[in-house]
Amino acid sequence: MNTPGMDVPDARGRTALDRVGRDLRGNPSVIVRDVELLAAAWHVLRRTTYDYRRRDGSWTREQRETYDRGDGATVLLYDPSRRTVLLTRQFRFPVYVNGHPDGMFLETAAGLLDGDDPAAAIRREAAEELGVTVGELTEVFRPWTSPGSVTERLHCFAAAYSPASRTGEGGGLADDGEDIEAVELPFDDALAMVDSGEIADAKTIMLLQWAALKGVLDRDR
Repeated sequence: MNTPGMDVPDARGRTALDRVGRDLRGNPSVIVRDVELLAAAWHVLRRTTYDYRRRDGSWTREQRETYDRGDGATVLLYDPSRRTVLLTRQFRFPVYVNGHPDGMFLETAAGLLDGDDPAAAIRREAAEELGVTVGELTEVFRPWTSPGSVTERLHCFAAAYSPASRTGEGGGLADDGEDIEAVELPFDDALAMVDSGEIADAKTIMLLQWAALKGVLDRDR
C-alpha cells in the first residue's frame, strides 16, 4: 500500500516519516519496537511502541504519541533606554478552543525554523511579524516546552531594539493567514500582565521573568 509520508511523498514531499526514532541508541533502557505514522499533514503525528527498563530492573512495553512540528525560535525584543518590550498580538485558535476568552494572544515574536539556523529564523520572524531588523542576539535558553507529547525544542533569544530598528511594516504573512499587531508595552506593565493573566503564553512569561531576574531593563544599568 502506498502511504503518503512513508513510501510515497506526502503533500510536502516527505517520505520515510515512519522511520524517525527507530535507530535511537542513547538510552540502553529503551528499545524501540515500532513506529506508526498516524497523520502527516503540515506536522507529523506518530505512535511509537518501545520496551522500557524500569528502575527495579523489570521491563514494560509502552506506547507514546509524539507530535512533530519541527523546532522553533522566539525573541524578547526590549528597548533598554525606554524600558519597553515589543510583543505580538494575534488570534490563536488552539487557546480559544481551550478556554481563552477571545483567542487574541499576547506573545513574543516566534516561528518554526523551517530549515534555517535558529538565529536566522528568528531574525526572519521578527521582520515578518513586527517589522524589526534585529541586531545582536543573546540566546537565553533552549527548552522543550511540552515534553510529554511534543518534540519541539524552542530556541529563546533576547535582543535590544529601538524605534530606528523598526524598519518594516510587520503584520505577518497574509498568505499564511497571519494578521499580527505589534504591541509595545512598558516592561513593568508587561510583568504586571503576567500576574493578571493577560499575558498567558509560556515562552513570553519565561523571557519576561528572565529579563526581570537578570535586570536587563534596570534603570541603573
